[in-house]
Amino acid sequence: MGSVSDSEIVETGAGAARITWRPAAKARLVLAVSHGAGGGIEARDLQALAAALPPLGVSVALVEQPWRVAGKKVAPAPKTLDTGWRDLWPALAAKGLPVVAGGRSAGARVACRTAAELGAAAVLALSFPLHPPGRPEKSRAAELLGTGVPTLVVQGGNDPFGKPAEFPEGPYGMTEVPGADHGFAVPKRASLTQQDALDVITAAAGDWLGALAV
Repeated sequence: MGSVSDSEIVETGAGAARITWRPAAKARLVLAVSHGAGGGIEARDLQALAAALPPLGVSVALVEQPWRVAGKKVAPAPKTLDTGWRDLWPALAAKGLPVVAGGRSAGARVACRTAAELGAAAVLALSFPLHPPGRPEKSRAAELLGTGVPTLVVQGGNDPFGKPAEFPEGPYGMTEVPGADHGFAVPKRASLTQQDALDVITAAAGDWLGALAV
């Protein structure tokens, strides 16, 4: 998958978290990305970023929340997720590089909610769950609009948690992955292959991170 990886356990107020590093040879920043409520760092988008970004000077830190490290199947409340993320942040920043907070789905929400207080350089929100499926009135737009830092959303064109056209205007960028669902899977009849979809994600993230003034 690219760079040699190493992992470390970090104790947090929510339990032990794990950071798996995919280091860049000459890093200019760190992208820390966490998983969603229904999966781990094996998610296709997180693994694609971990492989594609280190050659571009971005060290990738794949973050496993304590509930996942403990082998639990259900994510805890958002407040507990935020506690884990806050407490492991010093380990992410220990290399002295700017840290971009990121994640997919629930992990994206955590990154958005905590970015300003933790001093994140920016936020990369993958499959941001704008609302529960079929419940557009339960909007989480305020979390996305309140990051206070440069933000990029990468969203599947057919994401039941919020299609790109449903998102409000705001101070963030949006990249659509045509036809992709919440996990960035694309149907066989789609106009692009699964690899094409991952390439859209990694290219958008790489270009955006390369242009950040950090």
